[in-house]
Amino acid sequence: MTDRRTFLQTAATAATGVAFTAGATARNAFNQRPNPIGVSTYSFWRFNGPKENYPIETCIDQAAAMGFDGIEILHMQMASEEPDYVQNLKRRAFVNGLDLMGFSTHQGFVSPDAEERQHNINETIRQIELCYQLGIPTMRLNTGRWGTSESFTALMDNRGIEPPLEGYTDEEGFVWVIDAIEKLIPKARQCGVLLGLENHWGLGRTPEGVLRIVEAIDSPWLQVTLDTGNFLEDPYDKLEMLAPMTILMQAKTYYGGGTWYTLELDYTRIAEIMKRHNYTGYVSLEFEGKENEQTAIPKSLDLLRSAFS
Repeated sequence: MTDRRTFLQTAATAATGVAFTAGATARNAFNQRPNPIGVSTYSFWRFNGPKENYPIETCIDQAAAMGFDGIEILHMQMASEEPDYVQNLKRRAFVNGLDLMGFSTHQGFVSPDAEERQHNINETIRQIELCYQLGIPTMRLNTGRWGTSESFTALMDNRGIEPPLEGYTDEEGFVWVIDAIEKLIPKARQCGVLLGLENHWGLGRTPEGVLRIVEAIDSPWLQVTLDTGNFLEDPYDKLEMLAPMTILMQAKTYYGGGTWYTLELDYTRIAEIMKRHNYTGYVSLEFEGKENEQTAIPKSLDLLRSAFS
């Protein structure tokens, strides 16, 4: 009896070990799946002429034909916010086999004017509701900036650095931004829209600035939209700082040379960084070069597929 009991216990232990190994292997295989690749409608437009020349419906059709998995909508590129238009975008993406996987919006909370900040809060709440109507799971946020540069070109010439308004400080700006975004969280939770603060210009220009805001708010409904092209110097360590909190990556390419600047980004290295932090979400192309989008966007897709496979 003892020998039989020992045999059964040994067999059960061995079976458990096999099951555990098989389960671990399956999980590892799942975690190693390629990142899906999307494209922003901005990649087709790039603020190059009237937006009417690059309707989102056409962007959806072309993205599907080029072989993307999803599409990110630039809010200011939309022709309307009327229900029929919004629902038609959902229908068009679905029948083309594309996810609507990102919604890129603009707002600014870096202002000493409380009424101006409240206006931006109200507009952003409306954008969250629009994102929900579109069925998109995540929405890009900006901090906004001081606006003391005479133009965007001047801002880029100064590598994105901008002085505060006279009589104010960045410290005050962080207080305004944190207070404003905190007011967005209830609506994001209600709508199931995950907000992603982008490393953009203004107080989000550095990873430390982005993390300061996200960690101060400390909500699962505010994470990071990581833009590979917005750290103009030494990007890789900065990208890694934000990788653990990233819920959408925007990947810049610059075929034909960039409009304001060109970065030589090593996407194999970036993919390795994101893999270390178990990022399995979307990589959304933002083509920002001067080459024709009909040739540059497919080349960019090939580049990202190769790197993130």
